[in-house]
Amino acid sequence: MTVSITHQTGLLGNRVRFGCKSSSKNGSAVFERKARVGVGRCHRVARASHSDQVAAGASLTSRTRPDYIPGRIDDPNYVRIFDTTLRDGEQSPGASMTSEQKLDIARQLSKLGVDIIEAGFPVASPDDFEAVKAIATEVGNEVHPDGYVPVICGLSRTRENDLKTAWEAVKMAKRPRVHTFIATSEIHMKYKLRMTPDEVIQNAVNAVTYLKSLGCEDIEFSPEDAGRSDPEFLYKILSEVIKAGATTLNIPDTTGWNLPSEFSGLISKIIENTPGAKDVVISTHCQNDLGLSTANSLAGAFAGARQVECTINGIGERAGNASLEEVVMAIALRGEDQMGGLWTGIRPNHISATSKMVMEYSGMPVQPHKAIVGANAFAHASGIHQDGMLKNPGTYEIMSPETIGLQRGAGDVGVVLAKLSGRNALGARLKELGYDVSEAELRDVFKRFKDLADKKKVVSDEDIIALVNDEKSQAVATWTLRDVQVVCGSAGLPTATVRLEGPVDSVLRIASSVGTGPVDAAYKAIDSIVGLEVDLVDYSMASVTEGIDALANTRVVIRPCNATLSSIQLIENAQGAIRERTYTGNAASEDVVVASARAYISALNKMISVCKLEKTSIEASESSREEPVNA
Repeated sequence: MTVSITHQTGLLGNRVRFGCKSSSKNGSAVFERKARVGVGRCHRVARASHSDQVAAGASLTSRTRPDYIPGRIDDPNYVRIFDTTLRDGEQSPGASMTSEQKLDIARQLSKLGVDIIEAGFPVASPDDFEAVKAIATEVGNEVHPDGYVPVICGLSRTRENDLKTAWEAVKMAKRPRVHTFIATSEIHMKYKLRMTPDEVIQNAVNAVTYLKSLGCEDIEFSPEDAGRSDPEFLYKILSEVIKAGATTLNIPDTTGWNLPSEFSGLISKIIENTPGAKDVVISTHCQNDLGLSTANSLAGAFAGARQVECTINGIGERAGNASLEEVVMAIALRGEDQMGGLWTGIRPNHISATSKMVMEYSGMPVQPHKAIVGANAFAHASGIHQDGMLKNPGTYEIMSPETIGLQRGAGDVGVVLAKLSGRNALGARLKELGYDVSEAELRDVFKRFKDLADKKKVVSDEDIIALVNDEKSQAVATWTLRDVQVVCGSAGLPTATVRLEGPVDSVLRIASSVGTGPVDAAYKAIDSIVGLEVDLVDYSMASVTEGIDALANTRVVIRPCNATLSSIQLIENAQGAIRERTYTGNAASEDVVVASARAYISALNKMISVCKLEKTSIEASESSREEPVNA
């Protein structure tokens, strides 16, 4: 692949748990914990005083999670983690993932040990249905050595078609669940649903009853906007769905309105005043509109909720959801001494890899100061802080980065990856970073690794993660970029020539175009070959590491503007809102134009793939209609 750039100004032009062991001696609890600072270096075993609780790092002691029983948890201190990254998280504006990417994330969530994976909203589109079904069939039947297998859940409104579609999508899982909901706040019932309270109750009861008739035994019900609903009405509708067969009651602060004391009080009152509430699992789902989603979720758990709904990196509608990593690590670090012994079954050493995968696949960046997984979460710039860290990491770190699977650097494990490193070394490093790749994927990543290593003395973990996510994030290759060459500068029009390998016939097609910048020119040349009209909704680029030889990580968001395509690009979310589907492409390369072109083609391939699936579904539906028979 050859690229020549004489000037880079205006690239786009105007396009734009520990788990703690505890025992009781003379009424005082004794906690034992192994702390570690570096990989493979285990340090003291000590009684946990206040200073020890904030010691840097910890190797997490495993505990056997209670057997999964719908509507019941035999350990009163166990908190189920319900991940909705693939459903609510994908509702983030600009976030879009292919079915294969969703399956990859579900596999990673299973490694992480989440109790329930809400895999999607199956009725939204054929693509969503197939993605949920694939996750239920594969991830939902993969039993881990300790007997753990995640529950696979599908979201549904209270409409019979929604409910049936959701059940069909998840029923192949070993532990299937359907999550249904209806709004209960006065403003929602009056203006959105246009239903009376009695009609809302009947709707909810009918939905749960219908799911039971389909054979679904694990049913979750949510009164949407519970945080702004009349508590007396909540007690009434929740008691009715319990009688109908609901096993989990999820209490959503849909608009992020509640304060922690307020939400904690709501959970306590529901448990106390709802007939049958003590015979089901109470759950929380907190949005982050006031930045309180994690605090509210923890307050809810402290008040008696034993399921917390959250997402990786806190992604989701508007300001997002409670962040899984924040909730989990808060319970891991403070659950024993401050929350009555609460714990989860999460394996935190997979947090970092999961976070990076979701960031890459969804195209939603993580801000550097984000708790737990942000780039600065374990960085120390202040001289006073650095002095403390050098003397004892526990002075400023309440956990070690290794706890969440983040290594301080390749040197910590004695292996430096460079141009002479072999494929086995790269494969081993990928496993340490939490990535399981096939032989074919390793071969492709290794080829690009060698190309990069020729240009850099040392390839960092961040470089490796960017390369593997780039390979895994590419859609089915309808079009493949073979070469791109640009010429630009102040003396003439930026010009780009691209060569693409086409679909089916694998014939190479070449086109040239001019633009307001080299990336704009490359995109126009690609458009002339592919023949699709799209709008570039968003374009962003970030350096993977520091330095002039750093990889460029590019993200583009497109949507179709062709009338024949746009008719099947409207999708409905769980709240009934219609929005135009967008497609995200990500790519990494040491060359910014190459990265930009690869990301653009990735987005185009996703769009083409979804359009093919939608059209096939429509055609199949039409052909299945039988003509009336004349007697």
